[in-house]
Amino acid sequence: QVQLVESGGGLVQAGGSLRLACAASRSIFSFNAMGWYRQAPGKQRELLATIISGGRTNYADSLKGRFTISRDNARNTVYLQMNSLKPEDTAVYYCAALIDGTLEGPNADYWGQGTQVTVSS
Repeated sequence: QVQLVESGGGLVQAGGSLRLACAASRSIFSFNAMGWYRQAPGKQRELLATIISGGRTNYADSLKGRFTISRDNARNTVYLQMNSLKPEDTAVYYCAALIDGTLEGPNADYWGQGTQVTVSS
């Protein structure tokens, strides 16, 4: 069984920063792709950023360089650094992993439970 556990969410004022962490129960080398999604109330789950086995990263255009995905292989952890947060970033943020292929839509094999990020004005 694979577990992905997110942490680092919380309440932050607009313009602030948070770093989300996703700890996997097994080596992240077993995943071809890992990424971060978010889902706001009434909206579909949105893919934000991915990192694939070779280290290449991809980001949603809407992030405008504010978010950075990274990984620490020794700790089996993927991070999402979020800067210049805006109220519209408020959502539940989910870590996801895919064994084969590339994360595109909501096609992950494994999902974390989510962590709430609330950005106040």
